[in-house]
Amino acid sequence: MVEKSHTSGFWPSLYDPLRHMGARLAEWIAPAAEASGNDKHYTISVELPGVAEEDIDLSVEDGVVTLKGEKKTEREESGDTWFFCERQYGSFSRSFRLPPDADPKGVSAELKDGVLTVSIAKRSQQAPETAKVKIARG
Repeated sequence: MVEKSHTSGFWPSLYDPLRHMGARLAEWIAPAAEASGNDKHYTISVELPGVAEEDIDLSVEDGVVTLKGEKKTEREESGDTWFFCERQYGSFSRSFRLPPDADPKGVSAELKDGVLTVSIAKRSQQAPETAKVKIARG
């Protein structure tokens, strides 16, 4: 018969739902996105209603597009009685790995009607370079 210790049996299972709560909360707050592409560019659209342009940071590094930002609350609490609040506030971050044919220097973005649209140009399709390799005699 194998005995379980008190620390490895009951207690870890009690805390398992809380173990990754921070990551799950970040996923819940993260804005919804969709990605598409055609023969000239890729497009990533991200829903950012209520987020000001100056609260958005968009960067490209090592083949990854990273979007960070914050949706700030603007409500005043004085004298109001709140019955419910379904709006989400706080910081968010999303990262998207670019395909190999994406041009990290050809990235542009537009914020319109609460949707950030990021366009990433594709590199031109060039024929692969070939070179004749000389074989030495031994």
